[in-house]
Amino acid sequence: MSLPDVPSLDLIRERLPQIFPEGFEQRGYATRDVAARVIFVMFYAGAVEGMDGWLRPSQVTDMSDDQAALLDAQDRKSWVTWSLSNKKTRVAQPWYATNSREQVRDETIKDAFIPAGAVVERAGVTTTSSKPRYALGAGFAALFDPTLLAEDLEKAIAAWQKKHLSKGALMRIHLVNHGRTSAANVVTVNFPNGKGVRDLAPGPSSVITKAVIEVFAPNFLRDPAVLWVSESGNKVVVSDDALMKALGLNINPAKTLPDIILVDLESNSDDHQDVLVVFVEVVASDGPITRERKVALTTIALEAGFSEKNLAFLTAYQDRGKSVFKKGVSNIAWGSYIWFASEPDNLIEMHKGVGFKLADNTK
Repeated sequence: MSLPDVPSLDLIRERLPQIFPEGFEQRGYATRDVAARVIFVMFYAGAVEGMDGWLRPSQVTDMSDDQAALLDAQDRKSWVTWSLSNKKTRVAQPWYATNSREQVRDETIKDAFIPAGAVVERAGVTTTSSKPRYALGAGFAALFDPTLLAEDLEKAIAAWQKKHLSKGALMRIHLVNHGRTSAANVVTVNFPNGKGVRDLAPGPSSVITKAVIEVFAPNFLRDPAVLWVSESGNKVVVSDDALMKALGLNINPAKTLPDIILVDLESNSDDHQDVLVVFVEVVASDGPITRERKVALTTIALEAGFSEKNLAFLTAYQDRGKSVFKKGVSNIAWGSYIWFASEPDNLIEMHKGVGFKLADNTK
C-alpha cells in the first residue's frame, strides 16, 4: 500500500477555516480540532481516494501523540495493521476515549465532511460491517499540500468549493463574507419606493440593517415603507414623520424604540389600521426580541395608535452559524420571526398558540 505524505496538524488546523469559511452550514463540525485530527489520521493511514486505504473511526480515537510523531512508512503501516486488529490493546494516552467515536463518525465525517464532498465512503460495505469505509476525497486532500501557498491556494480552494458545495452553500458563504467586508466601510442603504438613500456608520449592524431594508422588506412585504431607522446610541437615521402622520400614528422618540420600523402599505381595507407594522431588532452582538421586549414594543405600538393584531416582530441576524444567534435564540419571543441576511429567502416563525398538524401545513 502506497502512503501519502502527512501534513502537520498545524497546517490542517490553519487551512480548514479557509476551506470552510463563515456561512458554511456545518462549519463548527468541519473546522474544530476533532476535524483536523480526523484528516491527519486519514493521511497517516493512507485513507485517500485512489490509494486503496480506508479509515475506521476507532483509528482516530486510538491515535496518540507518540504514534503521530512516527512518520516513517513502515511505522505507519504497522500501526494501520495494529489499529484494525480485534486483539489490540489500547495505548496509554490515546487522543480520545473509546466512547468518543460518535463525534468522529457522526458529527465530523457524516454530518460535515461527506455532504461537502470532503470524504468519500467505500462502496459495498454494509452499515453493520466493522470494515474501514472512509477516505479523504482526492481533491480535498490536495488542498493540504504544504507547497500550495498564497494565491495558488486560494484558487485551489475556490475551485474545490465551486465543484463540491451546493449553490445555496456558496451563496450563503458569499453573503456572509460580503457582509464582513462591507462592515468596514460606510454602508449606503437604498430605501424602497424611491425614497432615497442614507449612509450608515461602518459596522456589522449597519450591514444587517441594509439587508433588512433592501432585501427582507421587498421579499416579505407587498408594498414596504420605512418609518424609522436608528443606529447604536439611539441616533435616529430616518423618521418618516409625514407617513406616520398620514397613518394617524404618534411614535414617541423618547421611548426605547426598535432599530427599524417597517410598514406594509398594501392592505385589504381603506382603513389604515389594517396595514402591517413590523418592529425589527438588528442583532450583531446582542439584543433580540425577547418576551419582555415584545411586550414593551406592543405597549409603545398601542400608545402610538397601532392595532395589536397587525403587528409583527422580527429579529435579524447576519447568519445562523454565528455564536450571537446560538447564544440568544433561546430568549427570542414566541410569536415573532427570525431572519438571516445570509439566507434571505427563508424565514423562521416562532409559532405561538394552538398547535397545528404538520401534514396540514405542507399542503
